[in-house]
Amino acid sequence: MLTYLLFLLGFLLLIKGADLLVDGASAIARRFKVSDLVIGLTVVAFGTSTPELFVNIVASARGNSEIAIGNVLGSNICNIFLILGISAIIYPLSVSKGTVWKEIPFSLLAVIVLGLMANDRLIDKNSASLVTRIDGLVLLAFFTIFLYYSFSIAKAIEGMDEHVLVKTLGFAKSSLLVIVGLIGLTLGGKWIVDGAVAIAKNIGMSESLVGLTVVAVGTSLPELATSAVAAYKKNVEIAVGNVVGSNIFNIFFVLGISSTIKPLPVQTKSNWDVAVVIAASLLLFLAMFTGKKHSLDRWEGIVFLFLYGGYIVFLIING
Repeated sequence: MLTYLLFLLGFLLLIKGADLLVDGASAIARRFKVSDLVIGLTVVAFGTSTPELFVNIVASARGNSEIAIGNVLGSNICNIFLILGISAIIYPLSVSKGTVWKEIPFSLLAVIVLGLMANDRLIDKNSASLVTRIDGLVLLAFFTIFLYYSFSIAKAIEGMDEHVLVKTLGFAKSSLLVIVGLIGLTLGGKWIVDGAVAIAKNIGMSESLVGLTVVAVGTSLPELATSAVAAYKKNVEIAVGNVVGSNIFNIFFVLGISSTIKPLPVQTKSNWDVAVVIAASLLLFLAMFTGKKHSLDRWEGIVFLFLYGGYIVFLIING
């Protein structure tokens, strides 16, 4: 019973830890004259992905590779179908040409690269399918390119500064928030992984299924809150950019760090989930050209929600 209680508390601690980390890091960045836009593209986007990062670090260190990979793939599917679906229903999401032709394809590239890395047997039948430490370093190299891109377009995007709220805090308090946030994320991540493993064992679910559903949705709550509020305030670029950016962070940074800590064996069944992420990314790209151009309309948001529901039902039936 205590394990299940800590599992639930872990999500609360994880989300609050991410919130404190973003507040503290953003305040420190502001103190050192970093622009609001760069804060939004980097610190805030990283902040909403920290739950996935810390859950994966704990899972990877303990050898729970199915949870580590399932968490990232499940979160990316949840981000597109569930979070963008809800956000589009709140307010249609019209985005810039750059998001359509650069950022969305970059997120598609991320999952394709992961799919290739996880299928060594396609080239060499005698090799094991795993994301190695070298693969992790390659993913981190891609992540560096993404960061460079984010900073390079910082001056080209207008109108975001007013939407990126940064609390004015002293350096000592900002540093304390960062430390407390990291502690919260670490404990929360540990409790969630412990609870997920216990649930999988007690009710006969695979660790992969728990990672793809319960853990994935739980760690995606910061993205949901950020995108839903941004859509409500009609800050549609932030709503879409947060999700697309988080998907890129999840694969290139989160899995990059996780596999560098410890190589991650990949089950053959995970290819199905990789395919769903690819399909979701392609559907998001195609949705930019149906209905209103460069926009995810309300009816498309409803379709996305139905697709996510169908995906979850399929997982449970085959779990």
